[in-house]
Amino acid sequence: MSGGFPEALQFSFAPWVNRLVDWLVLHYGDTLRGVSGHLLRLLVGLEDLLRLIPWWLLLLLVGLLAWHASRSLARALVLPLLLGLIGMLGLWDKLLQTLALVLVSTGLCVLIGVPLGVLLATRPRVRRLMLPVLDVMQTLPAFVYLIPVLMLFGLGKVPAVFATLIYALPPLVRLTELGLAQIDPSLLRAAHGLGAGRWQRLRRIALPLALPSIMAGLNQSVMMALSMVVVASMIGARGLGEDVLAGIQTLNVGQGVEGGLAIVALAMVIDRISQAYGRGRDSKGGF
Repeated sequence: MSGGFPEALQFSFAPWVNRLVDWLVLHYGDTLRGVSGHLLRLLVGLEDLLRLIPWWLLLLLVGLLAWHASRSLARALVLPLLLGLIGMLGLWDKLLQTLALVLVSTGLCVLIGVPLGVLLATRPRVRRLMLPVLDVMQTLPAFVYLIPVLMLFGLGKVPAVFATLIYALPPLVRLTELGLAQIDPSLLRAAHGLGAGRWQRLRRIALPLALPSIMAGLNQSVMMALSMVVVASMIGARGLGEDVLAGIQTLNVGQGVEGGLAIVALAMVIDRISQAYGRGRDSKGGF
């Protein structure tokens, strides 16, 4: 007697998903290509802008940004040095490509994630409906995103942006909702009693009080976007992940390690600066 699962109870929803993707391509292919074109121009334009900045000026700007965020001399010196080391490895142009991809993906995360977090915090029914969706987005293997994204947008930078967006969005939504939910309701009631409208209460009280939580969510989204760099290089996004992928394919351990350490260095730079802005300037000194 076989111990396998009964065939009569087995089913597959893969054909339904395939029909849905085919329907989207057939009916909205032109619209998706238009969106793809605009997004590609934004990405390429940002890359070209970053290339116009001299390397030494970009390092200086990172140092000034680190100082403004944390008032830490150690960070203002070490963080530009980390980026400089990436350039010394001959990966400067790929660093700029990855930075542009992360900036665009994170910008889209903010445009979508913060309003969605506000919606979840103010509408309990929407929150109940969206939490399972966020769970799926956060736990589904990243490679699964690539299949429908490639079908809809083809190879290149644009599908990498959308795959990164799906993967990196949930932390920002969750922490925005959490920060707003933890606000003392008496503060909002007092503002309402003084005549403040809903938009005024949100803009002047709720969002400023929830800002540390929102910045923590932004930090997590950026880290998750960077974790998608190698996956994005598999579909033509290029950047630092390209060297890691090439190292895997050719068994070139040194090339893979160089690319991996460059991604780590960029992640440390972005993490330290975003964390400092999230905490404010109360963490002086140290790295």
